[in-house]
Amino acid sequence: MSDTTQLLRFITAGSVDDGKSTLIGRLLHDSKSIFEDQFLAISKTSEKRGMAAVDLSLLTDGLQAEREQGITIDVAYRYFATPRRKFIIGDTPGHEQYTRNMVTAASTANLVVILVDARRGVLVQTRRHTYLASLVGIPHIVLAVNKMDMVDYAEARFNEICAEYLAFAAQLGLHDITCIPLSALVGDMLVDRGDKLNWYQGPTLMELLENVEIDHDVNTTDFRYPVQWVCRPQTDEHHDFRGFMGRIEAGEVSVGDEITVLPGGRTSKVKEIVTYDGNLQTAYAPQSITLRLTDEIDISRGDMFVKADYLPTVAKEFEAMLCWLSETPLDKNRKYLVKHTTRTAKCLFSSIDYRVDVNTLEQHVNPTVSMNDIVHASIKVQSPLVFDHYNRNRASGSFIVIDEATNNTVAAGMIS
Repeated sequence: MSDTTQLLRFITAGSVDDGKSTLIGRLLHDSKSIFEDQFLAISKTSEKRGMAAVDLSLLTDGLQAEREQGITIDVAYRYFATPRRKFIIGDTPGHEQYTRNMVTAASTANLVVILVDARRGVLVQTRRHTYLASLVGIPHIVLAVNKMDMVDYAEARFNEICAEYLAFAAQLGLHDITCIPLSALVGDMLVDRGDKLNWYQGPTLMELLENVEIDHDVNTTDFRYPVQWVCRPQTDEHHDFRGFMGRIEAGEVSVGDEITVLPGGRTSKVKEIVTYDGNLQTAYAPQSITLRLTDEIDISRGDMFVKADYLPTVAKEFEAMLCWLSETPLDKNRKYLVKHTTRTAKCLFSSIDYRVDVNTLEQHVNPTVSMNDIVHASIKVQSPLVFDHYNRNRASGSFIVIDEATNNTVAAGMIS
């Protein structure tokens, strides 16, 4: 496997007992991605509990509280790889009170696997997780109709569930959806096809994960380069070196390109692209690089390099969807900090327009904002931010809110 093998980040979501943890355990087991001692440990635990088969969900349910309750509370991350691709899996909580955990995990995911119990069909939780996936802009959705072995692998039941789900997803503007029937417990249609779902001609879950197109999940058009650090080595050899370090969040840049530095608006040209492995002629998102410019411009952390053809918004006021993460409710009379890309600024909430009921999608006006609430808010910041709408660029359209007093992250936001 080469160092350039693509990385796919995906999460699983679903109602309690839909089989999320079992599905991940089965993926890891059937793709030969767990060690013998791990398998031996969960085999002994399963035997102590009197189970006839190995409980593969134990591979992901790591917290003691989770094991005692038989549910997933925190986000459990697992890593594995095949010859075609590397994977990071996030097993997210199904309970409504852990909405913040799912939003956090989903914010960087390329794909979400939403599980549905074939016996129960599309539930309120299914709609809630789909709404959250659309809110954070996950590009690819897989509806995994699990426990098909419990409904005698009935094709009619699978088609009924898919039709209901696709009708709901269309209301949210979601289109890249693949429906797969499977049995995580038995292993049908995960890595191996099995022999009970011959009527289904689509890919297995692993085939889809290995082949889904993610090259365009990153914005390749709008060049966005937030400056993280101004590099001025204090050595005789590099006494005149002045580079601007950071990660390309979108687009590409080449030597000779003209760039604009925002929010100041000064322009210059790229003199050199420096990396640990040597200089480059062109760099692409999401590479971390150091840029040198032809002109001496006053630039500091928090400034953003862009190209004049694709300018973002520079403003001190904006609207956003927020997921409130803190146990302490939002206080409109307090000042908070907004951290957006590499810039931090003081802010005030000028208005809380409405709260979204994540189960029914109803909007409630004049709400109080408590933990796990999803709200639409208007925010004023002390110094201008350089941003895009979230649906155009996830990196430059997202931010976090920090409590000045405790330095805790209290909210995650998506600029609308």
